[in-house]
Amino acid sequence: MTQTSDAILARMMALHPKIIDLTLDRVWRLLALMDNPQDRLPPVIHIAGTNGKGSTQAMIRAGLEGSGAAVHAYTSPHLARFHERIRLAGKLISEPALTDVLDRCYNANGPEPITYFEITTVASLVAFAETQADYTLLEVGLGGRLDATNVIDTPALTVITPVDLDHQSFLGDTLAAIAGEKAGIIKRGVPCVIGPQHDESLDVIERTAARLGAPLFVHGQDWHVSTEAERLVYQDDNGLLDLPLPALPGPHQIMNAGAAIAALRVLGKDEAACEAAVTRASWPARMQRLTSGALVDSAHPAELWLDGGHNPAAGRALASTLAGLPARPTHLICGMLNTKDITGYLSPLAGQAASLTAISIPDEPATIPAEETANFARQAGFERVDQAASLQDALTAICALDPAARILICGSLYLAGHVLRVNHPGDTAE
Repeated sequence: MTQTSDAILARMMALHPKIIDLTLDRVWRLLALMDNPQDRLPPVIHIAGTNGKGSTQAMIRAGLEGSGAAVHAYTSPHLARFHERIRLAGKLISEPALTDVLDRCYNANGPEPITYFEITTVASLVAFAETQADYTLLEVGLGGRLDATNVIDTPALTVITPVDLDHQSFLGDTLAAIAGEKAGIIKRGVPCVIGPQHDESLDVIERTAARLGAPLFVHGQDWHVSTEAERLVYQDDNGLLDLPLPALPGPHQIMNAGAAIAALRVLGKDEAACEAAVTRASWPARMQRLTSGALVDSAHPAELWLDGGHNPAAGRALASTLAGLPARPTHLICGMLNTKDITGYLSPLAGQAASLTAISIPDEPATIPAEETANFARQAGFERVDQAASLQDALTAICALDPAARILICGSLYLAGHVLRVNHPGDTAE
């Protein structure tokens, strides 16, 4: 019987009992068995941070590709299918290529313990090493210091997007502790672009960079970004750029765009590349307007939006985005995981939505039951809170109440993935 990537991925899940177990020992072992692909990559841009990693990476990729470069990109988690995690020279990895590289890594590892993220990261590095490209973009999965992507001795550039509270059980319960883990990607002598940070986080990052002699390019010190007359204005020591606003919606994308432009400038790219970064980037489930598909058809004429943010900083960013949209009643459909600060995420949104309908995330063992999410929503200040047995039931109820509504499905990337799979495969990134 022909193997599929899904079948191999399922077997990989059984190699280690813990989903998250931060150490690099198992990764180094398998990398050695695979002839150390990490040493044979095109120049690497390594990106860490709590929020904005994916959007910033998408904009850097758009800018590099706009300059004519072929770009590998690694990101996680995926939304609709695993292939989204691995982009080879601009194209999502094919099923035959993915099956082949997963099978080789699985056989090389044998029965030795290794987490799903670790072995699939190694597989990604093997695929990158075996495919010609000009750059490799690596997004950290969790933290930085002990993340499976942190195996590049001398990247071309590192980037740290805003650091905030998330995954405290793994990274520490203070901003300083979490920033210390993120700063673990900084390498001796390698330039590092720093997005907007709390003072507590920036202090840790600056100390780490000073110890390693890594030049920093810090928001508010070395580069600045703002909006003026519906344009994005970026300035650093090399001059000023007057660019279109980012294609990715939301005020927070201005800062992500600034970090991406700063990265491109450090890499020596021109204004055309910077403009491509802001105008050509796409990133699914980050305040994404769904425009076609089964769910869109069932909700018509309501607007249907999707966002996968899930921590307090993401809640604040989402609330700011909603506040900037044209006036229209907004109804949330929310499902979250039990590892998240639910009240912290929901509180900023309470003033921007007419209602919240809680659902459980289908086929996700760590989901918060709809009833609990509804209780958290009431505690967060939502005046109208409902529950639904399914996503479709929630849509039907909201559309019956308010046919011209803006409906935002939010709270988890796992819920976002379910939405994209149910709605239409064409809504996933290509």
